[in-house]
Order: sequence, then C-alpha cells, then structure tokens
Amino acid sequence: MFKENNVLTEVVPALPGLDCGACGFRTCTLFGDHLLKTPADLKLCIHIESRKPQLTDPVACLSCHHAGLGEKLGWKDNLQREFDFILDSFDNEPGPRETILPYNPALVKDLGVKKDDIMIGRPMGMSCGCPVTHCGIVTWVDARNGVINWCVTGPLKPRLQGFIDIGYYVAQGYEGLIKETNKEIKLGMRYWFLPRRCMLQWRHSGLVNAVTKLKDGGYKVRIEGLFIG
Repeated sequence: MFKENNVLTEVVPALPGLDCGACGFRTCTLFGDHLLKTPADLKLCIHIESRKPQLTDPVACLSCHHAGLGEKLGWKDNLQREFDFILDSFDNEPGPRETILPYNPALVKDLGVKKDDIMIGRPMGMSCGCPVTHCGIVTWVDARNGVINWCVTGPLKPRLQGFIDIGYYVAQGYEGLIKETNKEIKLGMRYWFLPRRCMLQWRHSGLVNAVTKLKDGGYKVRIEGLFIG
C-alpha cells in the first residue's frame, strides 16, 4: 500500500528524525530519499508500525510530536502493554531531560564532563535496564557527587563529532511535559508512561514527585524511581 504516491508523500515526512541507523542509513533524511525509489523498505524503520489499513492513515510514527498519539495507539506500547501518559520533552530542549549517576561517579571528574559535552552511556540494572545505549548532550554537572543532567538525543552527533563514554549508569529521574494522559496526574502516585522519543517504544514506570498544572491543561513533572516493563 505504500507504493501509492500520495501515501508515500505523507510517510516520508513522518519519519522519526532519530537518526538511529537501525534501517541501515545514517540519517532519516537519507532513508527518506531511498524510500522515494524503494517504498517497500519502509518496514526497515522500527519506529513506524502499520496501524490502519486506510490509505488516509497508513502508519503511526511513534516518535512524532503530534496530538492524539495516545488514543491512536490505544494507550498501549510496542509490546501491547497499557500506559497512562506520554512524556514529552520541554519545548526548548533537544530531547528528554534525564538525571543520571554513573556506576563509577569518579568518572565525571576524571573525564572532565562539562555542560554541552556529547556523551554516551547505558542505563543498567533496576533503575532502568534499557538494552539501548543512550546518547545525549550534557546540560548540568555536579562533579562532587557525580550527578549529571543531560538531554537524551539520537546517535548522529556522537557519530559525527565524537563523544565521552560514561559507561553504565543509573537513571535517577526524568523531567518533562505531559500533554496527553488518560489519568489525572497526582503527586506521590506511580504511573506507567511512554517517553515519546523512546527508540524501543516500551512503557516505563515512575513515581511523580514534583508536578505543576499548566494553563493549557498539561503538566510539568519530575519522575523518579524508574524502571522499564
């Protein structure tokens, strides 16, 4: 069905922009150029799933920032598990804001990690257990305690510009916006949530320990006590 020109025109701009490389191309733009000649290869993108047979809505790109995604997915993640809300990034930041603690906090000082550094690492153990290496841009560093805040992004910048490898780390918390939810968000409650730009599109669980109700009806939250599943 993706061979229809009008459908392909809709699909190519809907690529996630994560530049994860899983499709075999360095960037989503290069993959989009390839799809113009070989549209059947759309299946190589792990972030796009067929959701409806109608040509007017052929795919749901799980990472795209459009309204109503939770309802479109039936409030279920990539493994068909229910979740309560979608966690969005702050509007002026390149990706989800994450607070991390390396397994060896001394590395923060030893490696000279500082604001705006490009960094990679993998959340391991009970804190998260994500099998995907995370990449991002450092936004704040507490060298004394080894704590780092960064915005998690795709792997393109590390590939092109180099990176600091922090190794294994514990994910301490997320901060972001809730624009779509099927439950009222309350302080002190634990929820299942889907980070919009999660490459696996797996639900996470966390305790909301700071929440501000916004004028547009959404929420600004901090979530700790994280795990996947």
